[in-house]
Amino acid sequence: MRYLLAFWLLLIGFGCTKPAVEPILTGGPSTTPIPPAAGPAVEFLSLGDSYTIGEGVPAADRWSVQLARMAQTQGLNLQTPDIIARTGWTTGELKAAIQAANVQKIYGLVSLLIGVNNQYRGMPLTTYQTEFRELLQTAIRLAGGRPERVFVLSIPDWGASPYARGRDQTKIASEIDQYNAVAKQESQQAGVAFVDITGFTRTASGDATQFTMDGLHYSGPHMKLWAQAALPVIQGLLK
Repeated sequence: MRYLLAFWLLLIGFGCTKPAVEPILTGGPSTTPIPPAAGPAVEFLSLGDSYTIGEGVPAADRWSVQLARMAQTQGLNLQTPDIIARTGWTTGELKAAIQAANVQKIYGLVSLLIGVNNQYRGMPLTTYQTEFRELLQTAIRLAGGRPERVFVLSIPDWGASPYARGRDQTKIASEIDQYNAVAKQESQQAGVAFVDITGFTRTASGDATQFTMDGLHYSGPHMKLWAQAALPVIQGLLK
């Protein structure tokens, strides 16, 4: 797989306010041998923020990279993903980064997970809805105009993380639910699959193994749950 890499900045927390337009396309290496899979190679693009780039974990532990490995063990020739993501990105910053990347490749599968930084910064829900809808259309275009080759992951509830202790966790959960309701509605209207992984993040509270050292982002073992939830969905999409 062709790897494209641009500079990316590891940030602790969500509060990135610097505009970010640099593309990040990187097919992370896999450290675990994968048996050959049958069928033509399916190129995979994963779009998002810190949850997609895997803040605080090795490249092999990113949820989308784990998903590709799982899919290959099931006989799907899903390639290690290219990734456009950075910690702290909002929907607007992801939009700008995709434009800057000027991606010409058509992908067989595209994922989208974005919105936590909109919520964290207190941005209007209407802005998220508009920009998320635009990102969905971009994802569909990058999938060759096939909405059936795009899927969305719900936004994790960071209010249940150790980082959020002392904050209004009820308020955070309520706002995350609102954002996810918008993402689900827009996905359904666009004919795009929606995978709800928020429940996993809420039950992770109190278990340090579910988080990275910063107490905010999720560990490889936790993100494995996301990949497992997405696997039967993409099996259906790629059949």
